[in-house]
Amino acid sequence: MDINFLFELIEKMLLAAIPALGFAMVFNVPVRALKYCALLGAIGYGSRMVLMMLGLKIEWASFLSAILIGVIGIQWSRWWLAHPKVFTVAAIIPMFPGISAYVAMISVVKISHFGYDPKLMEMLVTNFLKASFIVGALSIGISLPGLWLYRKRPSV
Repeated sequence: MDINFLFELIEKMLLAAIPALGFAMVFNVPVRALKYCALLGAIGYGSRMVLMMLGLKIEWASFLSAILIGVIGIQWSRWWLAHPKVFTVAAIIPMFPGISAYVAMISVVKISHFGYDPKLMEMLVTNFLKASFIVGALSIGISLPGLWLYRKRPSV
């Protein structure tokens, strides 16, 4: 890891904190929890960047980062007596696949406007699947820690 990557990581983590904070504010998260939403958004995005730098694909890096967000959110919810979703849902927002979804949507519009083109169809399918897998990874990843911790059944 070189110094340029470290500066880029810090910059992107700070920038990722902004949409997490904004999303938390839109949904009336208590003021005392806003800084934790922003921090968790930065941690999640930063962990995904590091995992991708280590060679994981964005889908797997998103999945593992979402699990990390879920675990930290559950711990913080115990410390500050709030529901875990107060912290975790806003923290996931910076990792949503906006570019892939946008390119897929534009491909649909171009196909409907200009007609079928194999390259446009390939772009549509590729970006749609990528966006879908990332959203699925985030959804499952954020849910798993709660399922592991709260759904344990005593053995008989």
